[in-house]
Amino acid sequence: MRTPLTAEPSAPVSRRSAPPASSEPALSLPVRRALAALRIATGVIFLWAFVDKTFGLGYATASQNSWLNGGSPAGGYLSGVSAGPLESVFRSMAGQVWVDWAYMAGMLGIGAALVAGVALRLTAVAGGLMMLTLWMAEWPPARHLSDGTASMSPNPLVDQHVVYLVALVVLALCSAGRTWGLGGRWARLPLVARHPWLR
Repeated sequence: MRTPLTAEPSAPVSRRSAPPASSEPALSLPVRRALAALRIATGVIFLWAFVDKTFGLGYATASQNSWLNGGSPAGGYLSGVSAGPLESVFRSMAGQVWVDWAYMAGMLGIGAALVAGVALRLTAVAGGLMMLTLWMAEWPPARHLSDGTASMSPNPLVDQHVVYLVALVVLALCSAGRTWGLGGRWARLPLVARHPWLR
């Protein structure tokens, strides 16, 4: 009489190894779409800043102050720094050509990468450094400006630059470029496949 342990011979076990687990997070479709929307919206913010400062569309930048008309894209912001331990450093950088080019290249590169959904890991690093630099120039912890007036800082730690930084990191960690973007194709490029940090 057969017992449950010997009732039937077991099926042969496949010796093929299981496919390696994907390093990509498993997210539901609504979450992926929400992250894609966040990615594109954040990218548009950076791209708009680049376009407005380049052409002077009359929003944050007047036409006569545009980059094409000889204006300094970062000069106004840096010359207005009035708090923090690096105030004099930032003020000394205002109007320097290399600073303007670095600032504008960052805005264009970060914005384009986010909208396209490619190189999000690099974008998170580069954008994070830019946001950290701008946070230090803003210096939210200061209660008073260098002239003694109240800074009116709404929060001593978290401002829009910190929110952008966190958003960039989340988008990179969640591979948000694969939905409504070119992230999947980008990841399959031979160079990117060999060097995952380029994703």
